[in-house]
Amino acid sequence: MKLSARNVLKGEVVGIVTGAVTSHVKIDVGGTMVTAAITNEAVAELGLKQGGAAYAVIKASDVMVGVD
Repeated sequence: MKLSARNVLKGEVVGIVTGAVTSHVKIDVGGTMVTAAITNEAVAELGLKQGGAAYAVIKASDVMVGVD
């Protein structure tokens, strides 16, 4: 797999919450949880399953910062 994104984090799928159209996929990357919202169709096509390996690929044009 070759990507232009520079933030590719390998981890383990620890949870998939399926909604009507979108699933929330939780990936454990070295103890840090990354959650992605992807289509149910994408979950099926990728064969994602709890305990399976997956990559969190992050390509963002904006980073937001907030404080209390």
